[in-house]
Amino acid sequence: MTTFVDRVELHVAAGNGGHGCASVHREKFKPLGGPDGGNGGRGGDVILVVDQSVTTLLDYHHSPHRKATNGKPGEGGNRSGKDGQDLVLPVPDGTVVLDGQGNVLADMVGHGTSYVAAEGGRGGLGNAALASARRKAPGFALLGEPGRSGDIVLELKTVADVALVGYPSAGKSSLISVLSAAKPKIADYPFTTLVPNLGVVTAGSTVYTIADVPGLIPGASQGRGLGLEFLRHVERCSVLVHVLDTATLESDRDPVTDLDVIEEELRQYGGLDDRPRIVVLNKIDIPDGKDLADMIRPDLEARGYRVFEVSAVAHMGLRELSFALAEIVAQARAAKPKEEATRIVIRPKAVDDAGFTVTLGEDGLYRVRGEKPERWVRQTDFTNDEAVGYLADRLNRLGVEDQLMKAGARAGDGVAIGPEEDAVVFDWEPTMMAGAEMLGRRGEDHRMEAPRPAAQRRKDRQAERDEADREFDGFDPF
Repeated sequence: MTTFVDRVELHVAAGNGGHGCASVHREKFKPLGGPDGGNGGRGGDVILVVDQSVTTLLDYHHSPHRKATNGKPGEGGNRSGKDGQDLVLPVPDGTVVLDGQGNVLADMVGHGTSYVAAEGGRGGLGNAALASARRKAPGFALLGEPGRSGDIVLELKTVADVALVGYPSAGKSSLISVLSAAKPKIADYPFTTLVPNLGVVTAGSTVYTIADVPGLIPGASQGRGLGLEFLRHVERCSVLVHVLDTATLESDRDPVTDLDVIEEELRQYGGLDDRPRIVVLNKIDIPDGKDLADMIRPDLEARGYRVFEVSAVAHMGLRELSFALAEIVAQARAAKPKEEATRIVIRPKAVDDAGFTVTLGEDGLYRVRGEKPERWVRQTDFTNDEAVGYLADRLNRLGVEDQLMKAGARAGDGVAIGPEEDAVVFDWEPTMMAGAEMLGRRGEDHRMEAPRPAAQRRKDRQAERDEADREFDGFDPF
């Protein structure tokens, strides 16, 4: 049964914003008391947060689909809808967030570090919020914006100061078990360790973490064995420790060759050339192992390695090794640049940045792309003529019609707003009065105007009857 997972594909979906409400206040003697539709609630976000108590991505391996709750729609009486609840997903320290193409979105190191993986949709405005001096009683409301959704990849890179590398059965798990309180599985067959083990070591006043990397064999950097799955766990370490088996029972292996093979795999993996190396000759409690360690030690020291002879079973040479690792870790920590205070970066828009673009596509459509136009389209109820007129007003004020004319668009040309796979397409009519006929000119609402005098109303009704009579007299059914 799987107990450790360090890479998962997660499907996240934020909550949708609630729709705004189109409502008119009504009470006795006030048949049209004004708009009182409330706004819709905001959709919940999907947030990743580093939690020190979480050490694996196993939960997301079993349940890869995660969705935040939607915002509630607005109601009459100026009652706004409830916001959706954010979905907080705890992840281990050292989790890297990638998109589907492998681009790094976030590197999450440090308890409490958070990243918004999917942003909830905005709630739609109710007609009370849309009312203005020109549009006193809007008969529409804005729809809630859909929440963001997509696939992300979570990769865990163990946050450790020291990484133990070496062939299977070289004694890495035994070494970490005696240096720390970790209790990994230990046996005398290859690939006993199937997952990285992490332990905490105290040497004097220095406390550091140590991890072993399982499954390194020739070809690991190209995917052979288990090495490629776990090589990422050494990327954050301050020092690499080569654990060499001086008492191997395999006749075709020797410690120096093992060292060269592992170094070649690390070189091909890349990014680890600047890490200091230490060589540990393990199993010197065996006579043949001690003899071989004495024989090869001068050669390793001639290469520039610091060499320690130890026995994890007999607890020999461990104190010297532990304090040497603490010294290197302390030096690495001191050499790291101090984290600067968070700086607020202000990037003002260019003076000529209209916030959208208009281009002519190969299919003959004029495509409008921009955050505002696309959001406005998503929030428009196209079954309501007045809402469509309001959208046309907003686009016109933003300058979309002017840019379409500059791009060469003519009446009747196709215009698409939004991404190619999910765009709203319409025929452009620049001189057409947008919105419901009751609006007259765009942006005006005659329903809330002062009533006309009785004489004027009678005159208007007579003119309408005369026009209807003239149309009937000229009608010939045959």
